[in-house]
Amino acid sequence: MSDDKNQGLQSAFRRKMLMGMAALPAMSLVSKPSFGAGPATSAVNTTGLAVTDTEVTVGILHSVTGTMAISETGSVQAEKLAIEQINASGGVLGRKIKFIQEDGASDWPTFAEKAKKLLVNDKCASVMGCWTSASRKAVLPVFEQYNGMLYYPTFYEGLEQSKNVIYTGQEATQQIIAGLDWVNKTKGAKTFYLLGSDYIWPRTSNKIARKHIEGHLAGSKVVGEEYFPLGHTQFNSVINKIKLTKPDVIYAIIVGGSNVAFYKQLKAAGIDLSKQTLLTISVTEDEIDGIGGENIAGAFACMKYFQSLDNPNNKEFVAAFKKMWGEKTVIGDVTQAAYLGPWLWKMTVEKAGSFDVDKI
Repeated sequence: MSDDKNQGLQSAFRRKMLMGMAALPAMSLVSKPSFGAGPATSAVNTTGLAVTDTEVTVGILHSVTGTMAISETGSVQAEKLAIEQINASGGVLGRKIKFIQEDGASDWPTFAEKAKKLLVNDKCASVMGCWTSASRKAVLPVFEQYNGMLYYPTFYEGLEQSKNVIYTGQEATQQIIAGLDWVNKTKGAKTFYLLGSDYIWPRTSNKIARKHIEGHLAGSKVVGEEYFPLGHTQFNSVINKIKLTKPDVIYAIIVGGSNVAFYKQLKAAGIDLSKQTLLTISVTEDEIDGIGGENIAGAFACMKYFQSLDNPNNKEFVAAFKKMWGEKTVIGDVTQAAYLGPWLWKMTVEKAGSFDVDKI
């Protein structure tokens, strides 16, 4: 399920991002872009960033190991695709993008350490990165201290604003309220069991969900609420509670590799998601690839993007993604938002006529 209004806004933005993609193959056959024809480095880089007359360096900072790798690998792929396409179309201010990739390793102190390296040692002009709000919160002081620019792709809890972060995903109310209203209206849902991984995004999202359920959905109530550490794999206890309470809706905000165990155990316990409504705001095509479609068939997700969206721009995007990463790869909501990051950075740099963060 996708909120039509938000989908329309996102589709308009996505059209801008993808409008040049159809021309890329033909252009590459004609000639290779010539770098170094842009404005002088002294005019577009006054703060000591890694910018030369022919090249600009950016960072990619995601977990490719640990429990969050299942969710973040797609973001890395999307950002590399965008960078390749931008370079094929002439780069940014006449400069080729070079990227330095670091692994946050599903560990928040490691994210902070790698962010500092990218900004202080590598002097990256921008960084595309993070997935969890916990990792974003860990790196935020680093970006603010060293005046770096982070492009963050994940749906998140809101409650934060920083000039050093561009949020290309949706905030909580854009995702939560639409989903709850839909399941209440179409499924007649009145009782909800809230689940989440134990960190700021699921907890804050469920706080928003509870308030909406109890305050705006007449006769509705929360009958259970539980949280689990990242990487948790034993869900039989809460599944037994769900079987006893029989909620109309299981509302699940479990993230990363824990999803594989949760949905497999749910099915093994005899919970048929074609009969028991489950609504998630955390499982995208990326996670389903690891969970196995047979273990989550029948569940509903509320997202701004689905790979199956039937429009020409999305078909071009999906085709380009699969051409680069293989026919079996999938594209989820966050992966699509990650793709927007490098393109949005290119657009803002060229509008500002500078790589300097304050001008962007």
